[in-house]
Amino acid sequence: MQKIHAHLALTPKGWVRDLCIEIKDSRIAQVSNGLPKDHYSVDLLLPAPVNLHSHAFQRALAGLTETRGPDPQDSFWTWRKLMFRFLDRLTPDQVQAIAELVFMEMLEAGYGAVAEFHYLHHDIGGQRYSNLPEMAERITAAAQNTGLGLTLLPVLYMQGGCDGRALKGGQKRFGCDLDLFARLHDESAQLMMEAPKDYAIGIAPHSLRAIKPEALTRILEICPHGPIHMHLAEQLAEVDEIKAHLGARPAEWLLNNADVNSAWSLIHCTQMTEKETRDLASTNAVVGLCPITESSLGDGIFNGTDFHEAGGQFGIGSDSNIHIALWEELATLEYSQRLRDRSRATIATQDRSTGRILFEAATQAGAQAADRQSGCISEGQFADLIAISTDNEFLCNRSGDKLLDSLIFSGRGRTCISDVWSAGRHMVQDGLHIERERIAKQFVKVSKQLGQEI
Repeated sequence: MQKIHAHLALTPKGWVRDLCIEIKDSRIAQVSNGLPKDHYSVDLLLPAPVNLHSHAFQRALAGLTETRGPDPQDSFWTWRKLMFRFLDRLTPDQVQAIAELVFMEMLEAGYGAVAEFHYLHHDIGGQRYSNLPEMAERITAAAQNTGLGLTLLPVLYMQGGCDGRALKGGQKRFGCDLDLFARLHDESAQLMMEAPKDYAIGIAPHSLRAIKPEALTRILEICPHGPIHMHLAEQLAEVDEIKAHLGARPAEWLLNNADVNSAWSLIHCTQMTEKETRDLASTNAVVGLCPITESSLGDGIFNGTDFHEAGGQFGIGSDSNIHIALWEELATLEYSQRLRDRSRATIATQDRSTGRILFEAATQAGAQAADRQSGCISEGQFADLIAISTDNEFLCNRSGDKLLDSLIFSGRGRTCISDVWSAGRHMVQDGLHIERERIAKQFVKVSKQLGQEI
């Protein structure tokens, strides 16, 4: 039994002073008010969001793709070629070391769990491992070794484009037909049965470019209850390709051909019309936004204000993991709306500030996207929690929504995190992961092995 006393906490009822919680068997067992003497005391307590979209291995690419190549029009697609080339090196040991660093950084940034969009399935050249879910085992081991909650999303990746062209180079490590994928998913699901009780599995048809349309029916038979994650409408060239082959824009086609509901999370959605935005908002699906990566890759700006006004739900993820920063993801999302609309406080209301709405959206939608019983400080929920120190020059003498606004928009929110719990596992203490030295040392070794040339 762990006991925590918070001088101030954000709960489903709003801001509460002198909140006491008890954690038992990974969950919040009791919530009450008082001034106990035997509790672990924190200044501010918040629910820890789920990072709803991550490709862990891409963390090792951070800083290596910022030069211009021979292509005069550098873009997402030239970055993608570099990423595929990088894949031709990675071993299972290296992938696990990279994932451990990523998951450690997520915890230190304030995330309580991750939905890992896992598509690196096979060996170099596309050869099958003798243990088919070898890479899924490595991702799961990395999560366990760092104490991060996990929803594993095995990805179906069938073709190199809508025209059915074969996979090439690093892409071959992703490829599965439906029968092989069904086996891979089943064996990965067995891993989750043996993992911590807060671990779960879903499914991820990669994108409308990378699967055959008829596969959507079969994939729901493989994992009938979800969660279901899918890249959708990220780039203009993607929109053009899908429209040419399927006769409709990506969001339009999916909404007309699949029962998109609360089990779905559509990632990016940075290329949608106003009608698509409203129609998607009405489905109760989550849109997974990754503002730092979307900025890095020049994806475009999500129709955030329209989507929110239409009742849509959105969460956040770190995607390529070039910079794992919870507060900065939220700030970047809001700033993108301000730049596009030439306005301020675009989603704030009279009773809730920008930061409050952004943070509560991320925690609630992230939990839904990961099918994880978390996202708020309530009895029965997994104890995914962030403790914030307010005795500093960034947060002193502030309370309520202004605390969240300061965490998100001051640029120094990361330095204010003192503790993080994932399903009751107290993994960040005094601002640092308890295994930081070992994990960082291991990553440095791998980084030297990989070098800096792609």
